[in-house]
Amino acid sequence: DIYVLMVAAVIGALAIGEWMEGATVVLLFAVAQALEARSMDRARRAVRALMELAPVEATVRRNGREERVAAASVVHRDVIVVRPGERIPVDGRVLNGSSDVNQAPVTGESMPVEREAGQDVFAGSINGRGALEIEATRAGNDTTLARIAALIERAQAERAPSERFVDRFAKRYTPMVLALAVAVAVLPAALGAGTYGEWMYRALVLLVVACPCALVISTPVSVVSALAAAARRGVLIKGGAHLERAGGVRCVAFDKTGTVTKGQVIVTDVYPLGAASEHGVLSVAASLEARSEHPIGRAIVAHAARAGLTTTPGRGFQALPGLGAEGHVDDVHAIVGNHRLFEQRRLCTDGLHERLDEMTARGGTAVLVGHNGAAMGVIGVADEMRERGRDAIAMLRREGIAHVVLLTGDHRAAAEEVGRALGFDEVHSELMPEDKVALVRGLKERYGSVAMIGDGVNDAPALAAADVGIAMGVAGTDVALETADIALMDDELMKVPFALRLSRRAMRNIRINVGLSLGLKAAFVVMAIAGTATLWMAVLADTGASLLVTANALRLLRSD
Repeated sequence: DIYVLMVAAVIGALAIGEWMEGATVVLLFAVAQALEARSMDRARRAVRALMELAPVEATVRRNGREERVAAASVVHRDVIVVRPGERIPVDGRVLNGSSDVNQAPVTGESMPVEREAGQDVFAGSINGRGALEIEATRAGNDTTLARIAALIERAQAERAPSERFVDRFAKRYTPMVLALAVAVAVLPAALGAGTYGEWMYRALVLLVVACPCALVISTPVSVVSALAAAARRGVLIKGGAHLERAGGVRCVAFDKTGTVTKGQVIVTDVYPLGAASEHGVLSVAASLEARSEHPIGRAIVAHAARAGLTTTPGRGFQALPGLGAEGHVDDVHAIVGNHRLFEQRRLCTDGLHERLDEMTARGGTAVLVGHNGAAMGVIGVADEMRERGRDAIAMLRREGIAHVVLLTGDHRAAAEEVGRALGFDEVHSELMPEDKVALVRGLKERYGSVAMIGDGVNDAPALAAADVGIAMGVAGTDVALETADIALMDDELMKVPFALRLSRRAMRNIRINVGLSLGLKAAFVVMAIAGTATLWMAVLADTGASLLVTANALRLLRSD
């Protein structure tokens, strides 16, 4: 035990009659331990504060009456009333009302988000200007906030590889120092270089100054501070081992759909053919797709509404699986679909082929529109790219990431368009899940440590194959929250470079702390043997080293 050295020094001081110095050692050591404990508690308090954000009571509507109950007693499908300015006590789905909700405690997202009927909210979030009625889906210890706090506490308890190494070193270090102290106390005096009392005192100073308190605390306080700083930004790092591996990442691979793109189809272009107009093409397509549940159909209808077009739902709608749909708009036959459908109906023209080739070259998907037995126009749709994707990749390069790769099952043109727009070094398209795993393993051989970013569900095998698996937008998603090494609570891409930068800072912080503690110890060991240090100076040196490494580690709490 590291305290053996301190106890031996105090007993030795009492044995040679140095009562005052022995008492000083005990007093200063107790003060140092209290300060270290308080510093560690400060880092852990940042996590405990998460649970305190969830209110202990909730307003529940039962049998037409509102009543205040303990939040932990809320059950599934209870209706919760949340007034403006109140914290939301449970995870749930909005039934009535709309409001802006601050979800920073869960997602780290600083700006409030609009929430209305049908959308999910999280416990601990702050309701804004409007009243909400929420159907409870999770309460008490089952909320996303509670699970995040539990996972962080579990992560803080997990010992990082460097921490385990320091512990093993300290166990060997203590007997070595005891042996050195015995040698210092006995050998010089036996060789006639001074009295036994003089060398005994120097040996006692050596025992105190060599106590590895600062070395042992240097790693855990840095890890706990980094995990707490990450949690406050909506980044859940699942333990010190993952923090260390993230600090050594040299290559980052991204999945495309739902990661660097939103996974939501938008209309990018409308090309009329012949005498048709853009509004005419869009109006026919939106009318036919008015009752469609297909994502492309919904995107066309939404785009028409934003353009101010008034559409009348078509009649006789019939879905054509793998091809498109047909029906009647204004009592005239209309079709919307892909190139194969128009080839089957013999509606393709040279002008249509030109537009198709142009759109495909740009990575978009073409939706063809026909009306009254002729091709009318082409609507271009694409998966919308996330904001600041290019900034995130540029930031990764500034953090020393050697290579940034895009992996996707999408077709080549769409993948290359996203790759060019966001600045990827390498793009791989038309991949099956097993292909992504093989590519991740190949990247590890080329670059060493690899991080893979995805949604944590569809691309789980690739995330597991990487050294660090990072799942995005996992708030409320059980599988991703449990399986990812690092979980981002929302879909903000800038949190990827933040997580890797924080991991690098934490590793650098640990190295500085270890170097600082060993350097101070080495200097005072020399002073102890030379006879220029006293017991109380040795305790101050040990205390000072511990406080220095702790203060340095706590700087990580201010990471941004």
